Amino acid sequence: MTTSDRYIAAIEISSSKIIGAVGRISSDGELNVIALEQEQQKGEEAVRYGIIHNLEETSMRIARIIANLERKPELGHRKIKGAFVGLSGRSVKSIPTNVSINLARDTEITTEILNRLKGDALRTAIDPSLEIVDAVPRTYRVGNTDTISPKGIVGNSISATFDLIVCRPELKRNITRTIVEKLNLRIEGFIVTALAAAHLILTPDEKRLGCMLVDMGAETTTVTIHKNGCMRYFATIPMGGRNITRDITSLNMLEEKAEETKITSGNAIAPDIPSTLNINGIKHSDISNLIVARAEEIVANVVEQIEYAGLKENDLPGGIIVIGGGSRLNGMIDLLAAQSNLPVRRGQVPAYVVINDTHYTSADIIQVVSLLYAGATLSDRVCLEEPPSDELPTMGRPNEPGEIPVERPRGGDKKPSRFISGLKKRLSNLWTAPTDDSDELD
Repeated sequence: MTTSDRYIAAIEISSSKIIGAVGRISSDGELNVIALEQEQQKGEEAVRYGIIHNLEETSMRIARIIANLERKPELGHRKIKGAFVGLSGRSVKSIPTNVSINLARDTEITTEILNRLKGDALRTAIDPSLEIVDAVPRTYRVGNTDTISPKGIVGNSISATFDLIVCRPELKRNITRTIVEKLNLRIEGFIVTALAAAHLILTPDEKRLGCMLVDMGAETTTVTIHKNGCMRYFATIPMGGRNITRDITSLNMLEEKAEETKITSGNAIAPDIPSTLNINGIKHSDISNLIVARAEEIVANVVEQIEYAGLKENDLPGGIIVIGGGSRLNGMIDLLAAQSNLPVRRGQVPAYVVINDTHYTSADIIQVVSLLYAGATLSDRVCLEEPPSDELPTMGRPNEPGEIPVERPRGGDKKPSRFISGLKKRLSNLWTAPTDDSDELD
């Protein structure tokens, strides 16, 4: 570890769980996920379809997550003062819009012109019940030239199609009330979880060829479609794995038992020969029929998004990449492949992101790791506060009464004055950069 390492934190809030993570970005850009903590949502419905409904309960859960993270030795007594927060839920979707700017003859397209174009897109009038979160460029046209990389091209006009990412205002407002007002933590940036996941998981070739990223959650299933290197479509389907669980409860089974039964013996594909077994007096065939019917409905809605995007299955040779807890139902991947006639693979955290905590699988944490990666690569924010120098272990002097002895490193003593002055200088350099109070991630 060097003094140029940067620490960031992320929080992902969903209907099934809240998970927090801390990452360390080295000077060469490598992301190490050094600490993870999560709290399961157990039917209290504090969060529904991505929107926080019980601010007090949710703030208590996040507070426990932060406290447990700060206790981990990997943080080195650092305190979490801010975090990137994921946005997901039923109301998150995209709306296409077109904007254009007339320019003087032979104008070179610059970053300033592109920012002006994006600003015009962000000011597009939309349904007042929705709020614009971001504007994602799809294609540009400079003069008569279509491109996805317009910077540096010369022309007398520029136009673009943007996908406006929108959500209900309550989504961001309730997160802010929970994290900022109740916990006094900074929100370093709101990040759309689906976009962050695509940024981390999808390969450039998959985006160019055409592919679909599907996140099957507890109450929603998010679909993003990518083609020619950019996002073409974004939608959230208000169905997920919990719908299957609640269908099973109609057989007079408690939700906890229904979830366990779904995981241990459920299958999204109907068996060739119906089972004659009973589970606590309930026919396994009845359970199977409910699971299969709901799984087929979810998959049918996912596949239908290709047509809604104005595409066909053969436009997506990159296939379907699936993440989320709902996709772990036995047979769900096979059902999706059969219904779509496309190759399907599970999304994984790439090898260049190192996860130090072995208690979690890639599938469990892929969304929050995506937020960390987006925060690491798309911003220069620092989320953790360095410990005061008087809390750090020192060397080269006798221990005070009650002080825990510190083993001296091999290779001889170092002068304490030089060590302390160097440490103070490094800490001072780390915190002299100006801060930006904006909540949005560029």
